[in-house]
Amino acid sequence: MTRLPQSDDRFRLRALRRWYVAGWVVLGIFPPVVSVLDDAGATAYWSIGLSAALALCYAGVSARPGRPVLRPQAFLGVLVAAMGALALVRGDGAALFIVSLPQFWLLAGSPRRAIALSALAAAATVTGIVRHQAWDAQEFAAGNVVFTVIGWLAGVLVGLGVVRIVEQSDERAGRLGAELEAARLRLAEAHRLQGATEERERLAREIHDTLAQGFASIIVLAEAAAAGLGTDPGRAARHLLSIEQTARENLAEARVLVGSAPQSGLAPGSIAATLRRTLDRFTEDTGLPVTAELADVVCDRPTRIALLRCTQESLANIRKHAAASQVAVVLAPGASGVELEITDDGKGFVVRDSRGFGLNGMRRRLAELGGELTVTSSVGDGTRVLAALPADGRG
Repeated sequence: MTRLPQSDDRFRLRALRRWYVAGWVVLGIFPPVVSVLDDAGATAYWSIGLSAALALCYAGVSARPGRPVLRPQAFLGVLVAAMGALALVRGDGAALFIVSLPQFWLLAGSPRRAIALSALAAAATVTGIVRHQAWDAQEFAAGNVVFTVIGWLAGVLVGLGVVRIVEQSDERAGRLGAELEAARLRLAEAHRLQGATEERERLAREIHDTLAQGFASIIVLAEAAAAGLGTDPGRAARHLLSIEQTARENLAEARVLVGSAPQSGLAPGSIAATLRRTLDRFTEDTGLPVTAELADVVCDRPTRIALLRCTQESLANIRKHAAASQVAVVLAPGASGVELEITDDGKGFVVRDSRGFGLNGMRRRLAELGGELTVTSSVGDGTRVLAALPADGRG
C-alpha cells in the first residue's frame, strides 16, 4: 500500500513542475529564437518555427494532464526530431538537449524507454551538429558534441539514481502500509476481545444480580417450606408461593438476558414503589423487619435499575452473611442526584478484606453511570452501604 499524495505534496509538485517548464523555455526554447531575431534567412525561419512547434506540442501534453491533446510518447518523438532539425539548421543544440533530458524521464513511462529515447535524441543532436559543420575530428570534439554526450551519460546516471530512490521510497511506503494495516487489524481484534470481555463481565454481573440471587432465594424458601410442612402448613404454603413468584421473575430475567424478551428488568411505577415491593418480599421471606424511608425521587431508567440492583445485592448479603435483626433503607435526593442508603445491625466485616463479586459488581455498575458506592463496616458494628448517583445516570 503506497502513501497517497497529500494536498501539500501536490502543491509542491505543481510548483516544481512550473519552475522546470519556465527553465526549459528560457534555456532551451528562447535561445534559438533570440539568436536569429536579426537574421532574415532560412535559418531564422526554421529556428523560430521549430521552437514554436516544440512549445505548442508541449502545451498539448501538459495543458490537460488527464486528457492530453498529444500523447507523451508522441511528444517525445517530436522532441527528438526537433532537436535533430535545430542542430542541423544551427550547428548547436547541446543546451536544448540537456535541459530537455528530464522530459524523457517524466514522460517516457519506463527507465528503459527513457534511456533509449534520450540516446536517440543525443544521436540526432550530434548528427545534426556534425552534418551542419562538416565532419572532422576537431569538430567532433567540439563543445556541443562533447557536452551532448556527457549530458546524456550524466542524465542516465541521475535518472537511474532517482528511479532507484523512488522505488525504495515506494517499498518503504508499502512496508509502512502493511505494518499500519497489520496494526489496524490487531487493534480491531483487541477491540473485539475487549468488547467480548466487557460483555461477559456485564452478563456475569446481571446473572449474579438477578438469576443467582433468585435461585439463592428459592433454595432458602424451599428449605423453610420443607421445615414447616409438618408444623406450620400455612407458612409453608406462603413460602411455596414465594418460590413460584421468584421462579417466574427469574424466568423473565433469563428471557431478557438472552434477548428473547424486551429488556424491562424493572416493574412499572416509581423507583420508590419498586423498592417497597422488594423490601416487602425480603421481610416476607426472611422475617427481618425493614424500616424504609423512600422518597419519590425522579430518575431515569438506568438509574432506577442500578438502585434496584444495589438494593437486591445488599439485601442478599444481609440475608447470607450479616445475621442482622434490623434493616433500614433510605432513598432521598442527594447533593448531585439521588442517594440510596442501606444499613443493618449485623456482625459486620472488614471492608478492605472483601473480595466478593457482588460489591465489585455494584461499584462497576454505579461507575458506568457516573455514580459511587461507599461501604462502611467493622466487625460487630453492622454495615452501611451508600449508593450515590446522578439523577440522569450521567457523570
